[in-house]
Amino acid sequence: MPLLVIPFPAIDPVAVNVGPFAVHWYALAYLAGFLGGWLYASALTRNDRLWGDMPHPTPESILDLVLYAMIGTVVGGRLGQVIFYEPGYYAGHPLEIFAIWQGGMSFHGGLIGVLLAIGCFAWRLRISALTIADLVATVCPLGIFLVRIGNFINAEHWGRPSDVPWAMVFPDAGAQPRHPSQLYEAGLEGLLLLLLLGLAVRNGAFKRPGLVTGIFLVGYALARIAMEFFREPDSQIEQLAHGLTMGMVLSLPMLAGGIALMLHSAWTPRRLEPE
Repeated sequence: MPLLVIPFPAIDPVAVNVGPFAVHWYALAYLAGFLGGWLYASALTRNDRLWGDMPHPTPESILDLVLYAMIGTVVGGRLGQVIFYEPGYYAGHPLEIFAIWQGGMSFHGGLIGVLLAIGCFAWRLRISALTIADLVATVCPLGIFLVRIGNFINAEHWGRPSDVPWAMVFPDAGAQPRHPSQLYEAGLEGLLLLLLLGLAVRNGAFKRPGLVTGIFLVGYALARIAMEFFREPDSQIEQLAHGLTMGMVLSLPMLAGGIALMLHSAWTPRRLEPE
């Protein structure tokens, strides 16, 4: 037990009440992530030098892509939570499936939903799905960062017990100080990955379809697996045998897919600069 324990900065999960409706910080984190992603993606599509002669979305089409991604994220994320983590609970409380403002969104389910949305958008625009995926992967860590901050405000997905000087006592998590693992994830899966992908794009990664997506999948998978050693798994829905967690297991296909995409992009000729 550390001599000094940082108290959890209790923040009201409700940001503002609008009449009978409560607007939660968690919901605002998603909205801010989509808004920031729209602005960032629009700026990227305006810079033709990043793409070479690669056909890519126009800035005017990005709003449609964001709408597709929003639907994929929310529907896939919620169904992923229901199917991967808590099928028994939601079978007994089916109406709570729609209560997304209470939290409970699976990243891996959201990823599947976004991939389906990317496929639909790419088919509609007749542009390579890998090109669309690269654009989405570049901006995605911004949303991850904001949602992890939302997890912290909700005091959910807390860390394992720890005696580090910055350990916190979370509400409803007992008296033991714990890792603020939500902030670790915000930094590693969010800010660090955002910077890494931005540097890759600046150095021409968009000209090799699939490279940015591969880097994102590998980077997120490794970060998530590492964070599972600091994050307290729910013994009922996340803890598996041999010290594994559901988050680790679901990240392994991401890791394999990311490596495959990076190898594929290495064999693809680099697209030329526009005249």
